[in-house]
Amino acid sequence: MIVVGVDEAGRGPLVGSVVAGAVVLPANFDLPELTDSKKLSEKKRETLYELITAQCHWAVGEASVEEIDEINILQATMLAMQRAVTNLNIKYDRVLVDGNRCPDLSDCTAIVKGDLTEPVISAASIIAKVTRDRQMLMLDKQYPQYGFAQHKGYATKMHLEALEMHGALKEQHRLSFAPIRSLTS
Repeated sequence: MIVVGVDEAGRGPLVGSVVAGAVVLPANFDLPELTDSKKLSEKKRETLYELITAQCHWAVGEASVEEIDEINILQATMLAMQRAVTNLNIKYDRVLVDGNRCPDLSDCTAIVKGDLTEPVISAASIIAKVTRDRQMLMLDKQYPQYGFAQHKGYATKMHLEALEMHGALKEQHRLSFAPIRSLTS
């Protein structure tokens, strides 16, 4: 039975795409330290990411800032998850998604806190989080004044102060999110 685990990273930040990971674990894959990516140190996530990408079938899917602003973050998250599973390009038997709802995929089950209980979802969580964090590091190199490497786009005091000082990046910030909307209206 081929089971795909799916999770996302980046629903809450004010900047960047929402990223979903999709993973199929091989039968003999056993990493007891797999858990919700947010519960792991950055170093541990990177180590597990390397193991997962080397030994598992995996893919990512994204929904852009423009899509988030157009269809809302929930629908964009579902779209990113759908794209991640499609990008696996395999025939699967079942999809397990972290959360309380499934994207439009056949044989899908949503599991609240699934990234804590299902290793295949934990692996997808790590793929999504590391991928998105790396995007924020690249964005930080382009726009160091915003501090994206530190806060990863979340509405921290540092980020909000940078927004006040420098304004929103029209192609990067989510214009439909309240803190950004208030700056641009």
